Amino acid sequence: MELLDKITVQLNPKEVLRQLHLGTEHLEGVQELVETTHSLIRPRVIYEVSYVTHRNENTVDIDGVRFTSRVLRVNLDGIERVFPYVVTIGRELENTATSLGNIVKQFYLETIGDIALDHVGKYLEDHLKRKYGLGKISEMNPGSLEDWPITQQKNLFSILGNVEDLAGVKLTESLLMIPRKSVSGIYFPTEVTFYSCQLCPRKNCEQRQAPYDENLKDKYKI
Repeated sequence: MELLDKITVQLNPKEVLRQLHLGTEHLEGVQELVETTHSLIRPRVIYEVSYVTHRNENTVDIDGVRFTSRVLRVNLDGIERVFPYVVTIGRELENTATSLGNIVKQFYLETIGDIALDHVGKYLEDHLKRKYGLGKISEMNPGSLEDWPITQQKNLFSILGNVEDLAGVKLTESLLMIPRKSVSGIYFPTEVTFYSCQLCPRKNCEQRQAPYDENLKDKYKI
């Protein structure tokens, strides 16, 4: 198990301004919130160097743990080594946001927390590429597609061990993570970058990373 906790996140107020869809007249206020955020985030990453041990038509075993997903199985064709992970920025920011008593500021702080979480995820991606000599890598996250439901979160956590002790992230009975500013998934090497968004037809999604590609359904046979 690998733990990364010496992570510095520097947020750009202008980037935050764009994410919040605010004009430059709000820059000073956003700068103050960004400074507040820097004192509240506690980035932690845990990941495991794991290996594909078995494949069936719609399942893949990683370190002996079975995952049921046609998309994941196809994505891991010919791949032996993968990297299950959990990333978080801790509880402090969301606790502060909830206690503000100001819905607008709470929304702003929550959004800044999401941006910070993305930065920590990018830190992990760069770390994996550098340490393990990887080129392109992609990821999949339990619950991001109907093909790989949130119920598979338990399987992922079982590979990582005691995630609550290691990273401070608890999995609830409804399979959500606490703190909420956390994300889990599996990174894997790939020649062509994959985004789950490419298989999701939902419109008007602010989190979309790539356009929906109906032709990919044939590749994955879903």
